Amino acid sequence: MTISQADFKAVMASAAGPATVVTAMAADGTPRGLTMSAVCSVSLDPPMVLACLDRGSTTLAAIRETGSFTVNYLRHGCEDVALAFATKSDDKFTGRAWERSASGAGGPVLLGCNAAHAVCVVAALVEAGDHVIAVGEVEEGCARDEHPVLAYARRQFFAASA
Repeated sequence: MTISQADFKAVMASAAGPATVVTAMAADGTPRGLTMSAVCSVSLDPPMVLACLDRGSTTLAAIRETGSFTVNYLRHGCEDVALAFATKSDDKFTGRAWERSASGAGGPVLLGCNAAHAVCVVAALVEAGDHVIAVGEVEEGCARDEHPVLAYARRQFFAASA
């Protein structure tokens, strides 16, 4: 017997995770991004992270096109950014400050709402059910300790601090 989708969602909602915006640049230069909590570290040597993206995601399409992405770990107080990037809107970047990474890889680094970011080059794309796991080798990144990190569980945001 397989767990129902509703029960599976309830179980997974109990697992706290970082509130992140994963971004990528499409081949035509259009920025793409989406909110997700299905992001985690994979390896220290080499430094790697993974993000699980829906097969129909425009951000996944941009990652496939350019071979790189950025994980923006949001800081507490930026719930509005997390909610904006959780929509299907094409205007997610309108009025938002962002910059390209120093290497030019990855997607937009969101400014003013970042607790940390990791710029990644795709090491593997793994098909997994209705999602694709993007495994990225981290080329550059930065952590800003002055703000607590925004976390998410049970459909609520909260501050995660050390």
